[in-house]
Amino acid sequence: MLISAVRPRRAGGRLPRPGPRRTLAGALAGILAAALLTLLPTPAQAAPALLSQGKTVTASSEENYGTPATGAVDGNNGTRWSSAAADPQWIKVDLGATASVSQIVLRWETAYAKAYRIEFSTDNSTWTTAYSTAAGSGGNETLNVSGSARYVRMYGTTRATQYGYSLWEFQVFGTTGGGGGDPIPGGGDLGPNVLVFDPSTPDIQGKVDAVFKQQESAQFGTGRYQLLFKPGTYNNINANIGFYTSISGLGLSPDDTTFNGDVTVDAGWFNGNATQNFWRSAENLALNPVNGTNRWAVSQAAPFRRMHVKGGLNLAPTGYGWASGGYIADSKIDGTVGPYSQQQWYTRDSSVGGWTNGVWNMVFSGVQGAPAQGFPNPPYTTLDTTPVSREKPFLYLDGNDYKVFVPAKRTNARGVSWAGTPQGQSLPLSQFYVVKPGATATTINAALDQGLNLLFTPGVYHVDKTIDVKRANTVVLGLGLATIIPDNGVTAMRVADVDGVKLAGFLIDAGQVNSSTLLEVGPAGAAADHAANPTTVQDVFIRVGGAGPGKATTGMVVNSDDTIIDHTWLWRADHGDGVGWETNRADYGLRVNGDDVLATGLFVEHFNKYDVEWYGNNGKTIFFQNEKAYDAPNQAAVQNGAVKGYAAYKVADSVTTHEGWGLGSYCYYNVDPTIRQDHGFEVPVKPGVKFHDLLVVSLGGNGQYEHVVNSTGPGTSGTSTVPSTVTSFP
Repeated sequence: MLISAVRPRRAGGRLPRPGPRRTLAGALAGILAAALLTLLPTPAQAAPALLSQGKTVTASSEENYGTPATGAVDGNNGTRWSSAAADPQWIKVDLGATASVSQIVLRWETAYAKAYRIEFSTDNSTWTTAYSTAAGSGGNETLNVSGSARYVRMYGTTRATQYGYSLWEFQVFGTTGGGGGDPIPGGGDLGPNVLVFDPSTPDIQGKVDAVFKQQESAQFGTGRYQLLFKPGTYNNINANIGFYTSISGLGLSPDDTTFNGDVTVDAGWFNGNATQNFWRSAENLALNPVNGTNRWAVSQAAPFRRMHVKGGLNLAPTGYGWASGGYIADSKIDGTVGPYSQQQWYTRDSSVGGWTNGVWNMVFSGVQGAPAQGFPNPPYTTLDTTPVSREKPFLYLDGNDYKVFVPAKRTNARGVSWAGTPQGQSLPLSQFYVVKPGATATTINAALDQGLNLLFTPGVYHVDKTIDVKRANTVVLGLGLATIIPDNGVTAMRVADVDGVKLAGFLIDAGQVNSSTLLEVGPAGAAADHAANPTTVQDVFIRVGGAGPGKATTGMVVNSDDTIIDHTWLWRADHGDGVGWETNRADYGLRVNGDDVLATGLFVEHFNKYDVEWYGNNGKTIFFQNEKAYDAPNQAAVQNGAVKGYAAYKVADSVTTHEGWGLGSYCYYNVDPTIRQDHGFEVPVKPGVKFHDLLVVSLGGNGQYEHVVNSTGPGTSGTSTVPSTVTSFP
């Protein structure tokens, strides 16, 4: 149903493998040896240790999905790495810190190296040869070597067979340098706020209900929860999902974990108004809804990813009250999706059985079954494919071992990524520092420097130093909307100008002391080409105010080329605690300086000046949702020189190529309804700068737009809340 009335102001927005049993003789021998050692006057020395297991590993190539580089350092003689059938090839392990290396063990599969080198490096750039042979014998080779290295590489130059190079295990032994303390272990338990269920767990419904009771209306509370369901079938489940709660299946495919039941979001806590149903998620489950249709009535920051609904999906609350969402990706809905009162929505790389209606702005890219292009009436913006995408990393179970699956990049994607054999890489939990509440920035950074990825368990984390992600291909994954708060005005997280970093599933909340930025992707002046392996920012949300006073000059800055921003909500709070024009001051939401940056599902709201500024060339945005700041006290507060108001989305005059599809900006100047905006979008008039399907809306006449983009497009007027649109610009 179409909603023409204004909505009310948001009174806001792998476990250890058991070792062999010791025999009695073995135990006695051990005791005797220990006793003898106490009598020998030898100096204490650290015994060589296995340094490579579970560490970050890369390779020149991988034969296929089933033989990744990680298979050679996982301690499992049943998994392996194999390369393409060509010379030369290499496999390299990052020990995380410089170590004294004394031995290399190569456990070859049938396809071994006849000629190869073992090489050392401390900087991943300059290499020295520690061992070399042209008469490799295959089988199990133990090589005694000597030298210091952080990076150790097997560099094969001549294959012994027609196949590639194949290692069951690539093991590096040695001792770590002194003075740095004990190494930080990877893996471990997931903490108290991760609830793990299997079909035999008693009272699943009661446990899920207890979390919901606590979180249903806790919009700015500190509770954080992740509900994980092991593969299997669960009957008679209705999982209501409240604030800061994420529900996920632990299969490699959504169909591995099936609910004969529902995963529900409704708005009873807010009198049927779903415009504040933020900060929650559902992922990697198959649903057989009890009544044939599952309800997911959400607004911003509530992703619905990698889901299979064997029925319909209703995106509106009971009674069809207001809703302001939302985002679906990599999902299959067998039946019809009914957005009903949803004002806007973005669906990416999915499959739907049908789509019933739209209010203002419904955008689709790479969606099988999507409605045809029709903007503005009906308000559908439909792209056949998504130019570049890579799905969000996710936790899953491989037998009894937790792993994180990192999906592969796709180009010109259409439909779900899990229809066949999943393409990507599995990382064992031992390669992650499992971050728990109380962890310090110093420890987190030490774990990163050691070569570990990060898995933030549900909780709130105060950091007094910037979390520095320096290593290519690092995964930073949050569970249960883990929240990072920077203290003392630091930037919460910074990413180096490296390939393939994946940031996903967490919230950054501004601290009381102003931070110049909250998240930086790449340093200023970054210029490396990452097209083959871009950094991705997915379900990473930024908040300034609401949970208490917070300030930041700019929310997110993207300097690295080729970055993919795939679903973010950058929000300067319009309700909650610590809210006011200067109290939670934040002038800019997103600034993009990198070239070839793609945003799919961009939500940015309420910043004091520009919500989005784009300075890089060849940028693309598919779907943008914005509201201007509600609380501007008067026209002077938002005056931009001779221009009335700051555009919601500004492309710099220096930009020569840029393109956007399905962008909307709304104003609700309730403090001073006489405020006027010259336009919602400000862009250079150049042949390479193109926009499709733009709209501006005045909510109930509280402020007005003079034009849509630059001086093009009709202004808004009156209190009717009817969009003004431009289908193509220029």
